[in-house]
Amino acid sequence: MLRYYTRVCNFYYGTESALLVKKKKTLPLNGNKEISFDQIEIISRFSKKTINLKELKNLSISLKRKINNDLKIIIKKKKNFSNLDFKKIPNIMGILNLTPDSFSDGGIFNKKNKGINHAKELFKFGADIVDVGGESTRPGSKPVNPKKEWMRIKNVIRKTSKKIPLSIDTRKSEIMKKGIKLGIKLVNDVSGLNYDSETINILKKYKTPFVIHHSQGIPENMQNNPRYKNELLDIYDYFEERIKFLRSIGIKHNRIIIDPGIGFGKNLKHNMNLIKRVSIFHTLGFPILLGLSRKKFIKELSGKNDTRERIGGSIASCLYSMMQGVQILRIHDVNELIQSIKVFKKLFKD
Repeated sequence: MLRYYTRVCNFYYGTESALLVKKKKTLPLNGNKEISFDQIEIISRFSKKTINLKELKNLSISLKRKINNDLKIIIKKKKNFSNLDFKKIPNIMGILNLTPDSFSDGGIFNKKNKGINHAKELFKFGADIVDVGGESTRPGSKPVNPKKEWMRIKNVIRKTSKKIPLSIDTRKSEIMKKGIKLGIKLVNDVSGLNYDSETINILKKYKTPFVIHHSQGIPENMQNNPRYKNELLDIYDYFEERIKFLRSIGIKHNRIIIDPGIGFGKNLKHNMNLIKRVSIFHTLGFPILLGLSRKKFIKELSGKNDTRERIGGSIASCLYSMMQGVQILRIHDVNELIQSIKVFKKLFKD
């Protein structure tokens, strides 16, 4: 049987959005009147068609029923967790790499108190949560011994977790458990909870909120000719299957975030299609996180205008994603992104 997917599109933002929702011309994303939509794209593996919401009545009974069920999920309000407020778009996750070999900031913050000071700075600038990691998962990187990984991050977590909301960027259950006991608010595992078989048991035991991340392959080989039949729908199906599995083993809470994993087993075409059509993932009913900051796709698109920190490309792709309703943006340059968001929102309101 042919399967159809619903992607919301043609978004409105700010004052205009609120007025259109009030007039019932648009539907609010996640119940938030500040961002709404009036079109959907109906996608299968063989076709796609964009229609206005008022055209739903012209569809077949079965397709109309399916899309209306999807819309109920898409417009439903989300409950807050991990210091993330889903009444606003976007939330900001600041990046704190305590590694010697991360692709853009390795070795900068893993000495003395630099990591602690940077965590405080990210939070002061407006990060809602700070993502602390002690193992690089850049393309080509190799696993780090758990003891070494924990040594890199433990002091920062101990000295900041009571004052600053932290997430822990790790693939290892041992590190997750230690972080949870010290008060971290979120587990961010780039392996999609697949690297360590004990991870699921830790998350089930402590009921800690977590991110399901998509990655094709492992960091050592993930960029060696990644392939998909249809990257958008393949990754959607992956998330759907992971959620069903988690429900089947007893994880019933909804404090789950999905991350399509830009740059994790994807080439430029895959990344661009995912970013352009990221709003398809709203149909799953969970907040979306995107990590776009300083990624290789910016270099590939900008050519001779590439820079080390890639702030321009990071901000441009983050603002685009915000306009697709992405709830959480993971970023190195928190102050610069929040500055751009404030200006962007002000231009929409006035």
